[in-house]
Amino acid sequence: MSTGSLVASAGWPMTVASVVALLAYAATAVRAQVIAGAAALPASAPTAAAPRGLEGGLLMLGWLAQGVAIAVHAAGLDLDPPGTRFGFAPALSLTVWLVLAVYAIESRVLPLPALQRVLALLGGASVALALAFPGELRAHAGSPWAPIHWVLGIASYGLFGVAVLHAALLRKAEQRLRLKPGAGARALPPQNAHGVFGLPLLRLEKLTFRFVEAGFVVLSATIVLGWWFATPWRWDHKAIFSLLSWAVFAGLLVGRHSRGWRGRQATRWLYVGAGLLLLAYVGSRFVLEVLLQRSALG
Repeated sequence: MSTGSLVASAGWPMTVASVVALLAYAATAVRAQVIAGAAALPASAPTAAAPRGLEGGLLMLGWLAQGVAIAVHAAGLDLDPPGTRFGFAPALSLTVWLVLAVYAIESRVLPLPALQRVLALLGGASVALALAFPGELRAHAGSPWAPIHWVLGIASYGLFGVAVLHAALLRKAEQRLRLKPGAGARALPPQNAHGVFGLPLLRLEKLTFRFVEAGFVVLSATIVLGWWFATPWRWDHKAIFSLLSWAVFAGLLVGRHSRGWRGRQATRWLYVGAGLLLLAYVGSRFVLEVLLQRSALG
């Protein structure tokens, strides 16, 4: 284990907040599944829309509790001495929390109830991982740019995470258009002549690439800052996978604007880029912390 760092265990404040978040996310997922099953039956359709408010409230409760757990976790308030923790699970938990934050804002103008179950499952999984692998306590980096670099990196994870969710929803909607009436209807989101949830598919596609473009800008700033304050620059797994993901996203945007890439081709590029970006920090830290069980800076 490296000097100046120690493996941290979750204290009771983080544990309590995490348990509340897990219960809220579990209740959200169960209710969403029950409502989806009831909505598939014509006779129960009028009653299926009634409990939506409770479902959204449970998801919001889980999001708030997860936010408290993340704040306690990041600040190390339940440790002596307090400090900032680093690890693959905290980074993943914060990423999912940001995705949920974007969903909460977006749902005010674009309700996407079919995503609630998926988001609840992702939220619960990320909370459980952060509770099981709370990371390590480490002194703050010497460069004042390091915290900004870390925040921008997590923000890019969140933006691309939202883009992936929208792309998956778009892919499901496109698959439904190719299906015969009634075939696989329960597995796909509700759709009418105007698209998915009344939103035209072209608009959903445009929204997806808005998140890709925003994530690309933030990722570019993250890489530049990392190169700026890192002396010397290290060609480690994090740097290599980050640059590879940046190149894939750049290729996707160039292909989108110059050749009009859409559908499966654009979605595949997005998935590959997001996968490489996930490997850059979360994947590398997972290998170090869980598989190799050792500490590493960054």
